[in-house]
Amino acid sequence: MQLGTIRHNGSTTAVRVEENEVVLLSFTDVGELLTEGSLDYSRRADGQRLPLDGVDWAPVVTEPNKIICVGMNYADHIAEMGNETPAHPTCFAKFSGALIGANDSLHLPPPHVSVQNDWEAELCVVIGTPARSVSAANALNYVAGYTAMNDFSVRDWQKRTSQFLLGKTFERTSALGPVMTTTDVLGDASGLAISSSVNGEVKQDSNTNELVFDVPFLVSEISKVITLLPGDIIATGTPGGVGAAREPQEWLALGDELTITIEGIGEITNRCVLPGRNPAS
Repeated sequence: MQLGTIRHNGSTTAVRVEENEVVLLSFTDVGELLTEGSLDYSRRADGQRLPLDGVDWAPVVTEPNKIICVGMNYADHIAEMGNETPAHPTCFAKFSGALIGANDSLHLPPPHVSVQNDWEAELCVVIGTPARSVSAANALNYVAGYTAMNDFSVRDWQKRTSQFLLGKTFERTSALGPVMTTTDVLGDASGLAISSSVNGEVKQDSNTNELVFDVPFLVSEISKVITLLPGDIIATGTPGGVGAAREPQEWLALGDELTITIEGIGEITNRCVLPGRNPAS
């Protein structure tokens, strides 16, 4: 099953995707559905139907309590950066203000702030049930499904200090969507093709089998520190092919179109603009 969040009649609503249609559900987004409803409810509920083509996707979860990101978690990305395989996950945060919908404009920082704007295709875990100190063996019982994200990185800000945060959470830069595909379809999310392209040119082309720390391990490890809540997002890392690792380095620029695709989930496509150039986006 696939669930998403769309903008409709001046607000947002959770939807269930059925072939060429979406079925409106009585929750403001997938996060509220997971918090107050259930996946069983979303299977049974039948609301207004709209054509899938042309829906205005909002972030799958519009305001998650937590967005936890994992760095250096793909073997091919670790190799291209010349780093050693980590013994433990490198985790950092992103705030909800960074999130945009699957086809919204991506707001680049003004050139005087930075031009080192990098793409990062990422598989994201969406938590479905409160999880605290869960074992890896049971971790998938707490996962509702998976979605895609661009963990947009402003590299010079990321590298200013040993803490990644400021380079990872620029406003309106990280698309989350288009949908969440449930675990009964994707299991532990292993073996999924993941890619990114800029203006139609493939930049990243990998597979989630390259993950160093898999989904069950990450959910278990993070839940030892803090309670994971329904709608929380864990971004599991990006594969090789980022702009910072290229010779010469490559950066996203005004007018570029970035597409991220994950097998079994779909694709997000965002055009790069400057803040204030397109107020409606």
